[in-house]
Amino acid sequence: MGQRLSGGRSCLDVPGRFLPQPPPPPPPVRRKLALLFAMLCIWLYMFLYSCAGSCTAAPGLLLLGSGSRADHAQPALVTAPNETFPKMPFRASLAAGKDKTVVAGSQEEQSPEAPDSPSPISSFFSGSGSKQLPQAIIIGVKKGGTRALLEFLRVHPDVRAVGAEPHFFDRSYHKGLAWYRDLMPRTLEGQITMEKTPSYFVTREAPARISAMSKDTKLIVVVRDPVTRAISDYTQTLSKRPDIPSFESLTFRNRSAGLIDTSWSAIQIGLYAKHLEPWLRHFPLGQMLFVSGERLVSDPAGELRRVQDFLGLKRIITDKHFYFNQTKGFPCLKKAEGSGKPHCLGKTKGRAHPAIAREVLRQLRDFYRPFNRKFYQMTGRDFGWD
Repeated sequence: MGQRLSGGRSCLDVPGRFLPQPPPPPPPVRRKLALLFAMLCIWLYMFLYSCAGSCTAAPGLLLLGSGSRADHAQPALVTAPNETFPKMPFRASLAAGKDKTVVAGSQEEQSPEAPDSPSPISSFFSGSGSKQLPQAIIIGVKKGGTRALLEFLRVHPDVRAVGAEPHFFDRSYHKGLAWYRDLMPRTLEGQITMEKTPSYFVTREAPARISAMSKDTKLIVVVRDPVTRAISDYTQTLSKRPDIPSFESLTFRNRSAGLIDTSWSAIQIGLYAKHLEPWLRHFPLGQMLFVSGERLVSDPAGELRRVQDFLGLKRIITDKHFYFNQTKGFPCLKKAEGSGKPHCLGKTKGRAHPAIAREVLRQLRDFYRPFNRKFYQMTGRDFGWD
């Protein structure tokens, strides 16, 4: 019967007693890694969620659509025309909470179409920034050198500009500010949004409309000898319509009396003093910069230095960015924006002008002289056209 214990039972007969079992094997390594990754994801989500709340609450991080930089916008610096503009960081200038859509002929209304601003998290991961209304606009003049100035400025890393002319404040104002802002490129903190439409300068409604968007908008006007500008304007039209009348016949209302036809747009645009008056009713002179189209050709770095100072930008664009193209008779960029290759303006720029009779040129210069002198007085700068 075998050996018995003190209770008379064998070891196998004792209830609830089992032979010792080996310990269970450890869980696979993959399960541990999966658990660790899940915990990390949960922690990261909680961190970003709390960060989003705190970032949104910080006034300095608000985006423009919801009052970005508006509450802290500094008043525009009013500087005498001949003084050097102090270097200062550029500030967005829309009034706080006044991101409104303005419809021509009606009062301002809150735009229902304004797109939502991206969250701080999405901006952090995408690095794309957000679309802002322009803080600076090149408002004129046609055939003055506005395209050259814009292309030169786009070399600056803190300038983001629309390539095509939006024509918002003269042709598309009825579409509203939300539509206009959607045309703008995305910008990061500290970058300037810009656009250029030369016809704004001669559009009577444009000063009030731009002021309604933001009274702090900085305005740049590129001007050129009005006689040369008129011939350049005519040359552009002639390239598209070779059958138009001669420059001389369009210039005069009465050739024998020497009466200039100011209704012709090529002549009318050159009356700079007349067009400047409505702008000065809405903007202080210190908020406007007048760039010489002639100096933009002869000394592009010098004029760009003035523009960069006016916009509060670091002087990055210098002589080293330009070379003179003898064929076009115009400065070109050694390296264009986003490219390592030289860049000159297209073949529509630098066209050869038709020959104009000396007597016609003399009569035009006599006609423009009083307007030029008044413009010099208004701007505080002699452009030397006489």
